[in-house]
Amino acid sequence: MKVVRKIIEIDEELCTGCGDCVPDCAEGSLQIIDGKARLVGENLCDGLGACLGSCPTGALRIVEREAEEFDEEAVEKYLEELKKQKEQPAAATGGCPSSQLKTMQPINPCQAANVPQSQIGSALSHWPVQIRLIPPTAPFLENCDLLIAADCCAVSYGALQDDFVKGRIVMMGCPKFDDQQMYVDRFTELFRTRKLNTVTILIMEVPCCSSMLQIVRKAYDDAGASVPVRQVVISTQGQILDDRSW
Repeated sequence: MKVVRKIIEIDEELCTGCGDCVPDCAEGSLQIIDGKARLVGENLCDGLGACLGSCPTGALRIVEREAEEFDEEAVEKYLEELKKQKEQPAAATGGCPSSQLKTMQPINPCQAANVPQSQIGSALSHWPVQIRLIPPTAPFLENCDLLIAADCCAVSYGALQDDFVKGRIVMMGCPKFDDQQMYVDRFTELFRTRKLNTVTILIMEVPCCSSMLQIVRKAYDDAGASVPVRQVVISTQGQILDDRSW
């Protein structure tokens, strides 16, 4: 049934797909789809506008129009379904080869000195590397130096292996195209259940990448974590623009 009520409206021309609004929607009614923030269901939006302040471009506003009534029961079912979807990759690690946990022996300097440059292996010590495929309970996360990296850094920063991958456990993802609330939930549980030595966050200078910092910061605060964090921003040409700790 449709009624005239307040509801969110998204200006697609102003929306950059940064995803800053997604974690602020407790009902999960906003998601990044095809690079833009979308309202996934009229009945999931309460129209209160908790997401407005997080949009850096002003793409969100509350309007009054005819829309489906807000349905709390539908919200509960939707959030439960999202939760099941987020838990599925961890439960499926015995099936899909891409999500099977694996610990590997990275190549050491002595080995690297005796093989051609084109055959030098990776410093990566585990598999998988995608955030959505690594359960917070993965054994290689305990007592590790964690690298949380945006996907594009891998092809932008030439010395990624030596400067960031070596000696670290890597979790990579794209905050623009992936489920940001899933990221928040996963990192929150990780911070709560795993003992980490350090955390390094590596992102690109582009606006949509900045949401990775906000995701990790929210999870960090929600979990009451105290591990040292380093955040590094890389330019599109592979230069370090900012390097700070908190």
